[in-house]
Amino acid sequence: MFTYKKTACILAFACVLVGCATRPKEPSQRFAIGTVPTAAEIQGWNIDVTPDGAGLPPGSGTVAQGRIIFSSKCAACHGAVGEGGAASRLVGGKGSLATAKPDRTVGSFWPYATTVYDYINRAMPFDRPQSLAPTEVYALTAYILSENGVVPPDAMLDAQTLPKIMMPNRNGFTAPDPRPDTKSTHCLRDCK
Repeated sequence: MFTYKKTACILAFACVLVGCATRPKEPSQRFAIGTVPTAAEIQGWNIDVTPDGAGLPPGSGTVAQGRIIFSSKCAACHGAVGEGGAASRLVGGKGSLATAKPDRTVGSFWPYATTVYDYINRAMPFDRPQSLAPTEVYALTAYILSENGVVPPDAMLDAQTLPKIMMPNRNGFTAPDPRPDTKSTHCLRDCK
């Protein structure tokens, strides 16, 4: 025998089934707002640079150019030569990672030179992120790497030269496989 509660439950279940069957599949159909982004719009946001250099734009910059740009756009926060100030220290720290007080700078800690470009391009200057031209970013990257002794003072960086730079801590994020049954010194990750 049906009771009021059973009837209400059956009706509620039927409403859910009917609602699911007639519900649009795509959120844009459901709310009728928004548009599918164009290829140009997607490309405008696709600014990441990978460790192998994929995503680096055309252009180039030298250490000398970077020194001038750093002085005018970066030194107020990072110090005159990247020694730190209101913002993080960028230069120095070599040999400090194994100490009780490691100094994690671009030259001592970062494993890829392309990451320096990527970070500057995305996030700097702090008050105007993504306002630098690719040539300025290449120049700043060259300057910071030169101040850390990674590239010579006359270096010129571009999409071909930047990914080839071997950072001092390049292998610092890898370790030999510690399992005794492997009898191997193979790295857990890429050890190039």
